[in-house]
Amino acid sequence: MNESEPGLDRYVRQMRYPPIGEAGQHKLSESRVLVCGCGALGSVLANTLARAGVGMLRIVDRDFLELNNLQRQVLYDEKDVESGLPKAIAAQAKLQQINSSIEVDAVVADVDAGNIAELATGVDLIVDGTDNFETRFLLNDFSVQSGIPWIYGGCIGAEGQTMTILPGETACLHCLMQGGPPPPGTTPTCDSAGILAPIINVIASIQANEAIKILTDNRDAVSRVLQVFELWDNRIRQIKLDGLRQAARCPVCDEGKFSWLSGDRGSRTAVLCGRNAVQLTFPERSSLVLSTLAEELSGVGTVAYNEYLLRLDVDEHRITLFPDGRAIIQGTDDISQARTLYARYIGS
Repeated sequence: MNESEPGLDRYVRQMRYPPIGEAGQHKLSESRVLVCGCGALGSVLANTLARAGVGMLRIVDRDFLELNNLQRQVLYDEKDVESGLPKAIAAQAKLQQINSSIEVDAVVADVDAGNIAELATGVDLIVDGTDNFETRFLLNDFSVQSGIPWIYGGCIGAEGQTMTILPGETACLHCLMQGGPPPPGTTPTCDSAGILAPIINVIASIQANEAIKILTDNRDAVSRVLQVFELWDNRIRQIKLDGLRQAARCPVCDEGKFSWLSGDRGSRTAVLCGRNAVQLTFPERSSLVLSTLAEELSGVGTVAYNEYLLRLDVDEHRITLFPDGRAIIQGTDDISQARTLYARYIGS
């Protein structure tokens, strides 16, 4: 390869791969990607895409860091946990250290039907770093409606799976799971089955590879199968998806029914995977003043806050509040109890 342009030297090994080259690298630098969730999958995805030179990454995550995240969430370290920062803010700082030439936009928020269009404004691709099917079906609705590709990924135990959705070309998530998400309590969670870090890296690496194919206009190389890996038992499966849309009319792809995007399906609560915690969302409480609230709660329990969140430790529970009105209640996975605790200490 001839001498590369100034600023591209860091990508010289990547550009030597023929399907990318200097033209592909320019396409990457002009690309914009929405990373939904920056926990285990999302942190590997964001790290890889930042190093590859994707021009803009918008990192959206609703959560904050805890010590048990470090086993598998590769962007973070103990200092990040001690700082009490939300994941999106900590990720932004790390990614800007990794590659100062790209733009990293951090958003501390829950992805829902009310904000997905704004969050995805101007992006070329959406990658899935979430931990729940409710958000994934919302992303799927939005992807098919908007025509923006997205890449699904999920892991539990030592097993993971991923598929790429190109609207109008490939099967979508609803084609794969015609009945919608599995009912609560019917599938393993991080709490019940655990999670091994290697499967996270495998699935997120495949997602990132698919993203690079799409962003460099190598769509012919994009996978058209559901890839399933069981690392502990050394099993790999590829499930063809070509016939799914023909086998049964998909209400999303074929009929344009976007029930998750319209808000007809989905909830305002979520039990967080592996956390013994519940998230509560109160849209009407949209502008909490954390400093004022900290003063009001100082006599109730131990309070700590920064500009991004407030934490109240009381008895065996921790209540974390965000300025947008969301709350994460730790110490229970019972939604009713979480609502009771919120009403008791914060108000209804």
